[in-house]
Amino acid sequence: MTRPNLVLIDADQKQCREVCAWLKQLNYAVAPLFAPDDLNKHLDRDPIKVVLVDLDTVAVDNNFFRTLKKQHPHIYVLVFSSLPYHPGLEESMGSYIYACLAKPLDSEELIYWLKSICENQPTFQEVPKR
Repeated sequence: MTRPNLVLIDADQKQCREVCAWLKQLNYAVAPLFAPDDLNKHLDRDPIKVVLVDLDTVAVDNNFFRTLKKQHPHIYVLVFSSLPYHPGLEESMGSYIYACLAKPLDSEELIYWLKSICENQPTFQEVPKR
């Protein structure tokens, strides 16, 4: 099974590094970002298939997710949070976000969703750069 490339957006730099290190141990290529503003530059450079977003530390809204999926429709978005509900993100939860995971991240749950993505998109070929 080919593993998708990931980017993790998490303003908590310590947590971001820990999650990235853990994913790298599982042979996932993952890039840490500490702010959502850096995402588009990164996506234009590298063939990313999964974007992980910590909703507790990163300020994003429906427009962020709508624009992301419009510009990069091939990307899967996973979010995680300690809150069970995010008022104002109903549109994104229903249309743009593939899964919402609870914090602290459960490694088995995250791996389950990454495998699910691989099954939905079995060949992760490079997306042509713009």
